[in-house]
Amino acid sequence: MFFSELLRITVLLVAGVATALGALSVLLAQRELSTFMLIVSGAWWLVAAVAGLVYGGSARAGEAIAPVLAAARTTTSLPSETPGAIAIRRLWPIGAFAIVCGIAGIVAPQIAAIGAGYAILIALAWRRREEAVRAIEDRDGVRFYVEPSSAFEPVRLLRTPGLYRDRPPVVKPPPPPPARS
Repeated sequence: MFFSELLRITVLLVAGVATALGALSVLLAQRELSTFMLIVSGAWWLVAAVAGLVYGGSARAGEAIAPVLAAARTTTSLPSETPGAIAIRRLWPIGAFAIVCGIAGIVAPQIAAIGAGYAILIALAWRRREEAVRAIEDRDGVRFYVEPSSAFEPVRLLRTPGLYRDRPPVVKPPPPPPARS
């Protein structure tokens, strides 16, 4: 599985979790007629969104990804596992987080609201990482693949030659005509 694809799936999955938990907390707060909880939740989501936007800038995305890309092992063969298996193995904790916060949110809607805020923060903070990886892949003419491993281990990458297949050939423009005197 391409590392950039794993990052994109992660952001979309976390954003979906934020949406689901936010909707659940609003529905449960309305059922309990708790306007105070809605106001506090909205303020927390706003703070989380601003923090995610600040921490998710392009410069920070490059800094966050650099150590992982630098530690990538160079190889000419691809991982043997399917991309779906790698994604499930790496991303199941996000689903577990959603289920735990959702079930706990039924008992106390504040828990779902807090979980939604954290998911908003993470989704916005990670939104530029895929772009940073793709920019490096395009610049260096390589592709980064995720090496199969547990979600509890740091991500390990495989670096393969990309052969510049996505780049158009570079053509130099003709020289300007000589100046007439």
